[in-house]
Amino acid sequence: MSEGLYVVTGATGWLGRRVVRALRQADRRARILAAPGEEAADLEALGAELVRGDIRDPATAKTLLAGADGATVLHLAGIIHPSSVKDFMAVNFGGVRHVVEQAAGARRVVVMSSNSPIGASRNPHEVFDEDSPYHPYMGYGRSKYAMEQWLRARIAAGVAPEITIIRAPWFYGPEQPARQTRFFTMIKDGKFPLMGRGENRRSLGYVDSLAEGILLAAEARIAAGRIYWLADARPYPMHEIVATVREVLRDDFGFKVKSDTVHAPAIISDVARLADRTLQGAGLYNQQIHVLSEMNLTIACSIARAQRELGYQPLTELREGMRRSVAWVLEHGGKI
Repeated sequence: MSEGLYVVTGATGWLGRRVVRALRQADRRARILAAPGEEAADLEALGAELVRGDIRDPATAKTLLAGADGATVLHLAGIIHPSSVKDFMAVNFGGVRHVVEQAAGARRVVVMSSNSPIGASRNPHEVFDEDSPYHPYMGYGRSKYAMEQWLRARIAAGVAPEITIIRAPWFYGPEQPARQTRFFTMIKDGKFPLMGRGENRRSLGYVDSLAEGILLAAEARIAAGRIYWLADARPYPMHEIVATVREVLRDDFGFKVKSDTVHAPAIISDVARLADRTLQGAGLYNQQIHVLSEMNLTIACSIARAQRELGYQPLTELREGMRRSVAWVLEHGGKI
């Protein structure tokens, strides 16, 4: 038996690293999966046991879960911006099947989903909860929808192990990838476009808040078979997000920040959405077009269930979280 062991896929990702650090800080055993070539020396130095392999290969899951009866599995591996559309299903759906099928003896599997199976809204006042209907957004959303449907069928059938599904929106915080730093740079240079007046709202999730919520979901008895949204306490209008980052860069870090905001017609996102759908239908993926396609939509969620059932409370608000994000970039030699 491996009671007390946490098995983490996606451990070298943005959120995964924060989860592993939280586990080790709490002196919990961690076995992590990293793809060949991914940097994991820092996590090994923390005492995590490293397994290398490709989540698309069933043999990888078998090796990762060997001798892990009684363990808690945190399945965070996924792909958001692939080189090919076919990777969405191979990684986001196929990967979770491989892990869950090999984890029959585990205590619980917590699976990271997304806002994308539920989709997005043209109504800036709409807020999604766990009972909102599915409207998968593009290939990524369809892969996560297929994943959730498969997991929910296993939950309904009572097939071991216990399963908990977590939905999280746009991340921000320390250890961010280059695409998030480009977001800061565009705001600094006055080049980040707001669609219309920027009143569409986005829920964001500070990574350490999400990490804490995942661990709460892993432990809470009530969480077995449940779905939870995890995010900051409230959704933010896009104009507030941009204004907050601009203020942090200027006032906290002394950057010379252009005060101009590019206001673009919302129809530009509509056109990008049509182009994105057409490209993905042909098996192609363009990250810039995909991101632009969402820029006039609202993706807002309620975290009331997680607060009520898990005791989840976000660790920080937007401004302080963005300040920590910028500080991490600069402390690690990044340029904004």
